[in-house]
Amino acid sequence: MTNLGVKQGRRTTPARQLMWDPFESFRSLWGFDPLLRVERPAEAAGRVQMEFSPNFDIVERDDAFVLKADLPGVKDEDLDVTVMGNQLTVSGSRRDEERTEGENYYVYERVHGDFSRTFTLPNQASTDSIEAKLQDGELIINVPKRAEAKPRKIPLGERIRGKLGKE
Repeated sequence: MTNLGVKQGRRTTPARQLMWDPFESFRSLWGFDPLLRVERPAEAAGRVQMEFSPNFDIVERDDAFVLKADLPGVKDEDLDVTVMGNQLTVSGSRRDEERTEGENYYVYERVHGDFSRTFTLPNQASTDSIEAKLQDGELIINVPKRAEAKPRKIPLGERIRGKLGKE
């Protein structure tokens, strides 16, 4: 009997060494691996994502919430950051480059277009003094916390103990 090989990635494994892998079956049937990565719906369906939708990092610090997004090619005048109630909306557009007739595009993967993302801010956020800046293709939004939401140290001293009746 001929020893058939099965190609897996860059190596070929003899068929007799292969065992059934339920996760590989799931990946081949559904188009994604639920244990290794999260995919966007367009990728899971085997289509290329055709809209520009920036990804955000959101970090909570002692004094503020900080939102960061990479927005290469987006200009200040094409970007809007608005707040209404406790809803923070970042919207804008990334313009497509002009294609010159006669040029041959072999690969055209960068996406362009309009985008909008809305975030619900927590109750601790102070929406009156939000700051946003776009610098070197990175958007940074600083949402300060209300004074009563910031941690503060309570000093222990003679006066406090005296007020509690434990002199």
